[in-house]
Amino acid sequence: MNLHEYQGKEILASFGVRIQRGIVAHNAKEAVDAAKQLTQETGTGWHVIKAQVHAGGRGKGGGVKLAKNLKEVEELAGSIIGMNLVTPQTSAEGKKVHQVLVAEDVYYPGDSETSEFYMSVLLNRGTGKNMIMYSTEGGMDIEEVAEKTPHLIFTEEVDPGLGLLPFQARRIAFNLGLSGTAFKEMVKFVMSLYKAYVESDSSLFEINPVLKTSDDKIMAVDAKVSIDDNALYRRKAYAEMRDLREENPIEVEAREVGLNYVDLDGNVGCMVNGAGLAMATMDLIKMAGGEPANFLDVGGTADAKRVEEAFRIILKDPNVKAILINIFGGIVRCDRVAQGVVDAYKNMGDAIQVPIIVRLQGTNAELAKEIIDNSGLAVHSAVQFKEAADKVEEVLG
Repeated sequence: MNLHEYQGKEILASFGVRIQRGIVAHNAKEAVDAAKQLTQETGTGWHVIKAQVHAGGRGKGGGVKLAKNLKEVEELAGSIIGMNLVTPQTSAEGKKVHQVLVAEDVYYPGDSETSEFYMSVLLNRGTGKNMIMYSTEGGMDIEEVAEKTPHLIFTEEVDPGLGLLPFQARRIAFNLGLSGTAFKEMVKFVMSLYKAYVESDSSLFEINPVLKTSDDKIMAVDAKVSIDDNALYRRKAYAEMRDLREENPIEVEAREVGLNYVDLDGNVGCMVNGAGLAMATMDLIKMAGGEPANFLDVGGTADAKRVEEAFRIILKDPNVKAILINIFGGIVRCDRVAQGVVDAYKNMGDAIQVPIIVRLQGTNAELAKEIIDNSGLAVHSAVQFKEAADKVEEVLG
């Protein structure tokens, strides 16, 4: 589950991480009120207006602006709220901005130059350990740094049994070229950031930039945070932060009826039981010359009601030209699945306008094939993987 910047910063602050302070506004008037409040609380004279959408690269898309007075706060907030923000991480249509974060200016003059760093915490799936990735080259072009100068990207792996040790945090501060007060501040920042990552059950914390201010404070100017969906049952407060406006509406609807669905860009809808079989089915579709339109796992049950719900979800995608049902009948018998498919097809009437291929393997697979073949419906049955692939290729023409 992705969070907005202001939500991620709330989590960071709760674990003692210094953040660039800000207040959320939903219209221009609220933005002006927020700016006035920030000036009273922080003394800031300028304000940064930041679009709150689930996408990076907001600055490149015109979603981050500096306001030097209250009139500019009102004008900039009014122009950003309601816009379709297009960034390198959105579709061509962009994402509609519903709110902005009015933040304090932290690039004030002082005894030393400001410096921007990049830092993220995530799981290294290859080693099974958490990893802190960081660089001296923070800012909007971190992707370019990774591509052209990968030697400027450092990593620090953390033993899950020991946690982040103080010497590792000191090594990070040293590699970032810090000394004195800034060095101590960075050590504290890194320790608190890692604690926030672990104890919030996050799958990603990305701070870009981490700022060293002109008076040697270390703070998070941005925050991209993803919470592990599987942990939300014990993180009720975080679950309430979910902004469904930022998510794919078909995926939201599927989750509400208990289906594991991920929208893709292809033309063949998939309905399977089990994540491993789903991945194999997607490979099968590509081998047959198609492209998977979705990942959809119906789980351990595949009765008529659940199959019908799955059909309706898949058919919401106008790009779907065929549907492949690939079910292994272990816990659930194949003949029951076949009957569920037939009943669902009949219940939906003319709503199904694309060919359907059904491959059922496992308990009572032959009986299931008979049910499909004798149904009188435009449903193609298959038993073997290759047979299903051939039928997909056939219906796609």
